[in-house]
Amino acid sequence: MAESERTERRLKPAPLIFEPAEAAADPEHFFDLESIEDPRRLLARSTELTLAFRAAADRATEFQAVAAAQLADPKRFDRLTTATIAEQAGWSEDYTKKMVEFGRELIENGGITAE
Repeated sequence: MAESERTERRLKPAPLIFEPAEAAADPEHFFDLESIEDPRRLLARSTELTLAFRAAADRATEFQAVAAAQLADPKRFDRLTTATIAEQAGWSEDYTKKMVEFGRELIENGGITAE
């Protein structure tokens, strides 16, 4: 993903409307989409949700990468190995190494901090 695309996403956050607990417990209920009868409105709202969830997943991945980089930092007295981080996160060790590298890049570029 290009840096300008990532920045643009952050500037235009899609609104997520959180559901009450009782509605979320109903498997047939999803952000009230089932009640939208107009297909144009349904397409527009479901597209908004799709984009919002993608942006949220991208952002969460960035935070995962930063956390992995911080946990693997050789300057930490309690640093973790990539194998330990992989086990805790449910990742492969190769993926963990890539996430640590990505997190270090984010930290170095000032793109995100987990503090």
